[in-house]
Amino acid sequence: MKLEVSLTKHLGDFSFDTDFCVDGERIGIFGPSGSGKSTLSNLLTGFLTADRGLIQLDRRKLFDSDAKINLSPDHRRVAVVFQHAHLFPHLNVRKNLLYGHKRTPASQRQLELADVTKALNIDHLLKRNVTQLSGGEKQRVALGRALLACPDLLVLDEPLSALDKQLKEQIIPFLRTTLRHFAIPYLYISHSLSEMRLLTDQVMQFADGRLQQITNADTLERERMAGNRHGYLNHLTLSDPHEVDNLISYRWGANELFLTANERLQDGLFGLSSKDILLCKKHPHAMSARNLLTGTITGIMPHKGAVGVELNCNGEILLAQVVSQAVAELELDIGKTVYAAFKASAFRRLT
Repeated sequence: MKLEVSLTKHLGDFSFDTDFCVDGERIGIFGPSGSGKSTLSNLLTGFLTADRGLIQLDRRKLFDSDAKINLSPDHRRVAVVFQHAHLFPHLNVRKNLLYGHKRTPASQRQLELADVTKALNIDHLLKRNVTQLSGGEKQRVALGRALLACPDLLVLDEPLSALDKQLKEQIIPFLRTTLRHFAIPYLYISHSLSEMRLLTDQVMQFADGRLQQITNADTLERERMAGNRHGYLNHLTLSDPHEVDNLISYRWGANELFLTANERLQDGLFGLSSKDILLCKKHPHAMSARNLLTGTITGIMPHKGAVGVELNCNGEILLAQVVSQAVAELELDIGKTVYAAFKASAFRRLT
């Protein structure tokens, strides 16, 4: 997907002014409340009209003030999933899902109901009234309805912000697998870097109605490491689980890691906070932590009193966080070898 945008919009005291061109399938729009994220969403979908400018999606003009082009929302082929599902209460799940599908020309229908309901695990809900659904189920139905409209672009506007932590953890795996499976280009709008890291490849950062930079979520989280009470969350893809005494052994590349027993004995993506990693200059003779890796320092990144220490552990990258005094005391420097220790209980499953 190639998206070209050059827009100006004044809304009272707020001024939105941006100019960018991005290529990609999984793009994030990041920024705090009031930064212009939802304004951009509304301009792209046609729910809001810019004062002037251009929106071009894969060489198809959706809006061009000079050429007097302003396609209506139902002709832009841009589908939206909002933070609230906005399902039709008088229709059951099946009819909600097929609402946009029926209005899409047959030649443009690339997905079928059975494929989407199976991927989202909602096929057992088809006859149910939407008022009988949980929050997570409603969001999955809303996503399915958007997918079945077979859009050229899917806009996910804070789709998880209305859900509690438990529901977010349930729906993120569905988002990851479903969006990858159906390969519809999307913009993911959020102020959560955690969601950005799981769901996007590149990120456009907005503030005060202006585009600040185009980067990626991992870089943004590293920059904010010191100000985050949880530190930086390492993402580790672990595989080949099996029980060892009362722990679970996983493979992380060429490394073996031990985790406390969890309810799902299967491969997955796990999080490990940079603050839960203890660095040692010498090999510790005895310790309570079940994991000890040897790492070569490949980067040292000071951030407002905290220092990120990037380690290469047999080809896998791990970021630890220490106070600035520890850098001098441990004589940490690029190229040196250190030991990284962390508890089996320090991990949390992300997918």
